[in-house]
Amino acid sequence: MRVSHNTKAVSRAGLTETTGMILLTLVLLLLLSGTALSQESSSARSVAMGSSFTVLAQGVDAVKFNPANLGIKAYRENGVELVGVGANVANNAFTLNDYNSYTGAFLTDADKEDILDKIPSEGLQLTAEAEASALTVARGPFAFAIQGFGVADINLSKDVMELVLQGNTFADTIDMTGSYSEAVAIGAASLSYGTSIYTSGTRELAVGVTAKYLYGIAIERVTEMEGMVATWATGLEGSGRLVAQTATGGNGYALDLGATLKLNGRYAVGARIKNVISSMTWTDGTEEHGYNFSFDTMTVDNMEDDHVVSDDYTREIGSFETDLPSVLNVGMAKTSGSLLWAIDWEQGFRRAYGTSSKPRISAGLEWAPVKALPLRAGYCTGGNKPTAFSFGSGFHMPVFYIDYAVVTGATLTGNSSKGLNFAVSTGLHF
Repeated sequence: MRVSHNTKAVSRAGLTETTGMILLTLVLLLLLSGTALSQESSSARSVAMGSSFTVLAQGVDAVKFNPANLGIKAYRENGVELVGVGANVANNAFTLNDYNSYTGAFLTDADKEDILDKIPSEGLQLTAEAEASALTVARGPFAFAIQGFGVADINLSKDVMELVLQGNTFADTIDMTGSYSEAVAIGAASLSYGTSIYTSGTRELAVGVTAKYLYGIAIERVTEMEGMVATWATGLEGSGRLVAQTATGGNGYALDLGATLKLNGRYAVGARIKNVISSMTWTDGTEEHGYNFSFDTMTVDNMEDDHVVSDDYTREIGSFETDLPSVLNVGMAKTSGSLLWAIDWEQGFRRAYGTSSKPRISAGLEWAPVKALPLRAGYCTGGNKPTAFSFGSGFHMPVFYIDYAVVTGATLTGNSSKGLNFAVSTGLHF
């Protein structure tokens, strides 16, 4: 077993700076979690419609959203998605307009208060998602996909943000509680199958399953994080600890289940549970990284006496297991005609990377007066993501198609966006 360990004394030129640097070290460790990927962001048609796609997903999209749709005979599409790419970087507090207003500017006390007021009580959340779909094939009741995907969430305690902006004050306690960091990148080979189990006139009920082989690319998860600094008349007291596990390879499996009821020739309802069972075993490059600091009754007079002690370490560990978060999607949609619409409810069973126990509601429209040039719009709110409008279109030839989508913010302008979100997908349909 390899262990590297470093213990050192730290000193700074001022009381506020010392406290701030200690906590900012923890923040930087938190932010080093990296980027992430998400399994459903590469479908440009879905992104444009606010991701309300549980019922509308057909053909190659059924792998990502609801395998039961492959069992509805009228919904089957034979096709190949050649490339699908999507990315999303977002936060839960600041818009593009805020960024333009405050970046590089001298911040007054009123500006600092405004910034803090925009941060929710649970803290500043940063998310990053992306997906690359290398090949997806759909034929009849079957679909197969090869994808690279993952998710990451980073949350910074509001106390930390207040310290960065305003410094520490007398009889104040800064707490890291509520901060967390999780990130994972995974490749997947997925096989979906849907079958009809009941038919009566135009009414049809189908069920479906997606089985996924997972190849672990990388993971970093913070398993322990705590920190507290208090300011008293006698000086500063504080301590903190961060422990993270990382790995660079592993494998596992996951299973999605779905059901779709075609009510008639125009309307349908459906549901999908993503990752109803899952398991990942990380075996390659498994390490644990830790950082600790502590100090007691530190004052301006004793700051130069090596009063703050910190240590960090890295050591190899054995394999460890994780799972993918389970998510329930329920939807209703108008599925035929030149104007389609859909409404979805998404509910995670626990807070985890890429999902939330808070429900998220989305709605979308697709209007295609000219079949080759569909126009799409969507709206979604709730969960752990910002409220947003989305827009998109595409170019559909008899065989070839390309779709694209962008997402704004809580208003129709880009200045209200709390991140960057786009998707492009292209392929062939037969």
